[in-house]
Amino acid sequence: MRRNREPEAEKENSERWLLTYSDLITLLMIFFVVLYSMSKVDADRFQAIAESLNKALGGGIPAKMEMADSPAGPTIFTTGNPSSNSTVPGKDTDPDNTTNADADNTNGENINSGQGNSEAETMSIEGIKAKLDKFAADNGIQTKLVSSMEERGLVVSIQETLLFESGSADINAKARDILRNISTVLASAPNQIRVEGHTDNVPIHTPQFPSNWELSVIRATNVVQILQNEGIRPGRLSAAGYGEYRPIALNDNDEGHGKNRRIDLIILRSKYDITEPTKTAASRP
Repeated sequence: MRRNREPEAEKENSERWLLTYSDLITLLMIFFVVLYSMSKVDADRFQAIAESLNKALGGGIPAKMEMADSPAGPTIFTTGNPSSNSTVPGKDTDPDNTTNADADNTNGENINSGQGNSEAETMSIEGIKAKLDKFAADNGIQTKLVSSMEERGLVVSIQETLLFESGSADINAKARDILRNISTVLASAPNQIRVEGHTDNVPIHTPQFPSNWELSVIRATNVVQILQNEGIRPGRLSAAGYGEYRPIALNDNDEGHGKNRRIDLIILRSKYDITEPTKTAASRP
């Protein structure tokens, strides 16, 4: 009897793996079904959540979000403008006229035009630099009137001895002639011009100038007035004083002191117009 039952037991044991295999296949199928259901996002529900968050965080008109049609791959978001009447700082706009910004952004010609404008501006600034360098060389002041190209634009550095007496902010007659010639060159470009006053670290304490702050600011302001009188549009000009705190040389000898006592004229690239105050700022609510 024992010999007859042994083949049946072996047959029953050999087919048990089918149960485990079927359970594994079922679990695997459920796993993929769950993954697929998780990958399909309800776009309307997601949009409603986004709008609620935007309102809760104090936003204006909610931005529109569009999701990719395909459940696979990364989600694509398209953010709209928060306001149809938004303006770009530094640019004059007419509130009665609106433009389609999205169409402009998708137009490849506009991108190429921006690159062309940037190259043309660089050539214009380099042309100004060449004229100023020639003027300095012709008058033998190339060591005291130095121009250099920086990321922010053209920096024309004029040492104190060309413009002022030591400890004074009064511009002498010879300095006015120099600034008049510089104004003629700068008038050819529309760029913003920032006049920066700098001093060395030798302290000053007079009734007119309690510190180097006042001296640097008033010097810069006096130069701005000369440039304006010589035909530079006032809206292009601004003045700043940095005192002794933006040196370009060490203040441990006379040569370093002389380099640090200077007026810098910064012909800013147009991309920095966005950081400059505009005439429309006062009219905004």
